[in-house]
Amino acid sequence: MNAMTYRGYAARIEYDAEDRIFVGRLAGIKDIVVFHGTTVDELETAFHETVDHYLEVSARTGRPAQKPYSGRLLLRIDPETHAAMAVAAELSGLSLNQWAVGALKNAVQH
Repeated sequence: MNAMTYRGYAARIEYDAEDRIFVGRLAGIKDIVVFHGTTVDELETAFHETVDHYLEVSARTGRPAQKPYSGRLLLRIDPETHAAMAVAAELSGLSLNQWAVGALKNAVQH
């Protein structure tokens, strides 16, 4: 995955072959926040500076910075999958929420 994280914000990174620069954009928020650099070190520095600036401007203007995600997730799944998950969680000695968090973390780390 072409991403960077800093202070709870993630950025998607792409390479612009025409301008020969790396371009990043904060992910998971509606505000458009972008940065760029010609090297990985330059890109990382620009990312940190951009997030810090975004948070400073938000605080100064009184407009709250958007948070990437709340940590709450509503899923609609078929009853058979729901039942299978509940049984797997119970057999693991976990709540359904704890089991699902573990399964989702495992899925995104691969």
